[in-house]
Amino acid sequence: MGDPYILMLVALAVLAVVDLVVGVSNDAVNFLNSAIGSKAIKVRNIMIIASIGVFMGAVTSSGMMEVARKGIFNPNMFMFQDIMFIFMAVMITDILLLDIFNSLGMPTSTTVSIVFELLGAAVCISFIKIAANDSQSISDIWNYINHKKAIQIINGILLSVVVAFSVGAIVQFFSRLIYSFNFERRASYINALFGGFAITAITYFIFVKGLKGTPFYKDLKHLIEGNTLIIIAGGFVFWSAISQVLIQFFKVNILKVIIGVGTFSLAMAFSGNDLVNFIGVPIAAWNSYQAWEVSGVAADAFSMGILAKKVPSNVWLLLLAGAIMVVTLWTSSKARNVIKTGIDLSRQGDGHEKFQPNPLSRVVVRASMGINLGINAIFPKKTLAFIDSKFQKPVIELPKDKTYEMPAFDLVRASVNLIVAGILISIATSMKLPLSTTYVTFMVAMGTSLADRAWGRESAVYRVAGVINVIGGWFLTAITAFIAAAIVAYLISWDKTMIPVLLLVVTLLIGRNTLIHRKKSKEEKKQIHMERAELITINGVIEESSDHIAGVAQRVNKLYSNVVNDLATHDLVKLRKTDKHVTKLNDEIDSLKDGVFYFIKSLDDTSVQASRFYILILGYLQDVAQSISYISRATYKHVNNNHKNLKKGQIKDLKSIDNTLSKLLEDISNTFENRSFDNLEHIINEKKELLKDVSKSIEKQVERIRTDETSPKNTTLYFSILIETQDLVSGLMSLLETYEEFHISTKAVEIEA
Repeated sequence: MGDPYILMLVALAVLAVVDLVVGVSNDAVNFLNSAIGSKAIKVRNIMIIASIGVFMGAVTSSGMMEVARKGIFNPNMFMFQDIMFIFMAVMITDILLLDIFNSLGMPTSTTVSIVFELLGAAVCISFIKIAANDSQSISDIWNYINHKKAIQIINGILLSVVVAFSVGAIVQFFSRLIYSFNFERRASYINALFGGFAITAITYFIFVKGLKGTPFYKDLKHLIEGNTLIIIAGGFVFWSAISQVLIQFFKVNILKVIIGVGTFSLAMAFSGNDLVNFIGVPIAAWNSYQAWEVSGVAADAFSMGILAKKVPSNVWLLLLAGAIMVVTLWTSSKARNVIKTGIDLSRQGDGHEKFQPNPLSRVVVRASMGINLGINAIFPKKTLAFIDSKFQKPVIELPKDKTYEMPAFDLVRASVNLIVAGILISIATSMKLPLSTTYVTFMVAMGTSLADRAWGRESAVYRVAGVINVIGGWFLTAITAFIAAAIVAYLISWDKTMIPVLLLVVTLLIGRNTLIHRKKSKEEKKQIHMERAELITINGVIEESSDHIAGVAQRVNKLYSNVVNDLATHDLVKLRKTDKHVTKLNDEIDSLKDGVFYFIKSLDDTSVQASRFYILILGYLQDVAQSISYISRATYKHVNNNHKNLKKGQIKDLKSIDNTLSKLLEDISNTFENRSFDNLEHIINEKKELLKDVSKSIEKQVERIRTDETSPKNTTLYFSILIETQDLVSGLMSLLETYEEFHISTKAVEIEA
């Protein structure tokens, strides 16, 4: 009788491990962003500190396990079989959702996903039970769902977004007024007091409040309860004194200490609060199975009221979960992808933006500008001038012979991020509320970014769009989690054989997402972005531009051949796919052009003349990409509208041109890959034959129109392809001639030197 449920428990255990992996990949952003973004500590040391914090948090998370057991539904209304169906549906859905968001590089909330999955699966099973009971109606659903607790949890999660953003912005604003961007110039006692306040807040809320969830609390309870003010005041004096000693005698930067302690505390808070999201359901399932197994009652008749009782979690299981989380932290490439999104949206300087503006982000920015004008009209000019002086960023002079990657933000903001997020999460954890750590840390970071004036006129519309996308993703998570878990629960309750089928689907989808992510990561590594702090020499310009030209030549070669071949077979699916690749090529070249400002800023003093050359090269590459884009779009439109096929003679001419162009593009690609620039003159001469072929094809088509051509649409498409091919070749030749001229002038300078 127990065999099917033992297999379900095994499946839940495996799913718990997978969920830990995908969950940590998503949530690592919560406690690593500030330390990594500020470059306060070496990445290896950050990872060690965070790993210890995760272990400590795992031990203190047992109190939170109650949420998975009775926080969303009333367990006494469900039988053992119902509970197992709910838990299976939740775990299957959770893994899929988190893995999809990780692959997209979007931070989402594991708390929101687990809450709404439990809610969706429980509602589905409740309706099935109500439908099977003639004495019950839909209104009885509230007997099954712990709606008061569920609403409290949901309201807490939504409120945390506003509170985290507001508190983060306020604390950062006043911190910047105190410190400006010159922390080192402040009196040591101010730094010591700041360190005392920060470390006291962190240690109190993490260690004192966190102890309530552990078996050790009863031994310390008499020392803690009723002595809150004494502990806080004593801690402040103690840590301020320690900070003063470190600053005065050991010349320690106290902000780095705060960031280290804050990273540890936030990792601990994350683990203590979010571990329930990954293993709370499987542990509750195990407790349910143990109670049912000794009862001797049928699975569909044994009430699960036992889940309403408090059951202590196994410390060894928690430590095992912590170990899995730590390993994932060190090995997950998806975690790094999600971390990058958070850092990019909060970085102090301008750069390449991941998100594109949308109408809502434009409205928000315009409204904010209007509010800013109103504030400027109300406050005295002297007050505004004083505030502005505190937000003036210092100019950092870098050695001309070195490269340096600037941090995304400074130590003051990193400290505020960690202090505020750690305190808010710890308060919620101590109150047994499954607060979303993702919501809190992300919104604190966004609030501090706004207060720190990191969102300037150049970047605000992109950053706001990013925040809107992430927050929209959170709401999408809630809706999707509810619906998907309900569907999975229905399928499982309909037939238990759906469980292995669904597990197979999970395996296939995760495998597919992993392969797609790896492919995407490899492509991103090939795209080299010029950052402002990188110093570029003439040789660097040659290397950089050669890689771009070789890459574009290879891709245009393939795309042009695909268009011609797929047009010959009228393959709409392949033409649509090719058009997507063409669009991607154009976007990448546009991105390079957007980075011209940073390129020019990055040139060393002896290489400034290379800026004109690089700008021209990008312009010609854009011309080439636009030509292949027009050819692809016109061809796709022709086939999509079901117009007549081109005639055999037309296809034959196009394939002949394609063969010649393919040879030319292959020579260009090889020349720039091998840096054999002496071949440029030979390649330029080859273009004449290709342009002759194109001209002959145009003349042939004119003759066809005069004799037997009857399709104006075919003629329009054919001429469009030929004329754009001419433009494509002309763009390539202009590029090669410019490069040859630059190559000759560079060699002459080297000879003179």
